[in-house]
Amino acid sequence: MEDQEFDRSLMDGVPPDELADHALWRARVQGTNISEKTLLATDYLNHFNEIVMLIEMIPDMPDMLEECLIWQPKTYAEHFRDSGFSDRELAIEAYEHVPSKFRRPFEDTIAQAHQVIARTLERIGTDIDSGDPEKLRLDCQTSVAMIHRIIQVANGIIHGTAHVMEQGEIDLYLQNG
Repeated sequence: MEDQEFDRSLMDGVPPDELADHALWRARVQGTNISEKTLLATDYLNHFNEIVMLIEMIPDMPDMLEECLIWQPKTYAEHFRDSGFSDRELAIEAYEHVPSKFRRPFEDTIAQAHQVIARTLERIGTDIDSGDPEKLRLDCQTSVAMIHRIIQVANGIIHGTAHVMEQGEIDLYLQNG
């Protein structure tokens, strides 16, 4: 579901062996919900949207923390193996061929999401134990905003923009609270 015109400058800096492989895989994913630009699929982000929805419910239903704690990070392949995504096998196979220009920032961004979610759940648990509903609400809102931001970055990478969040911004979030 990509643009008809493929922007070849997107592949600047990709090693020649990856370029040839990418061209083959680009043809294989054509007409699917897998990006022809990066060979990544946005469906993976649904895994993170799930935990965001649960965290958003916590200020009004603190017992939802139990549901949040059941949620576990999944790798890209794990997500697709467990999903109903129509092209799940192709998505798993294509992931092994994602050019490093996209794969490295994508994996770094996903690692940041996992860090933030783990810290968020710790923080929220402490808030619930302290009995301060306003702090709980504020921490949930702040955390959801940060996770949304990371999801947006991951979405941008999937669509071919390799912008990443600065680790310092993530570290600051992880330290505060």
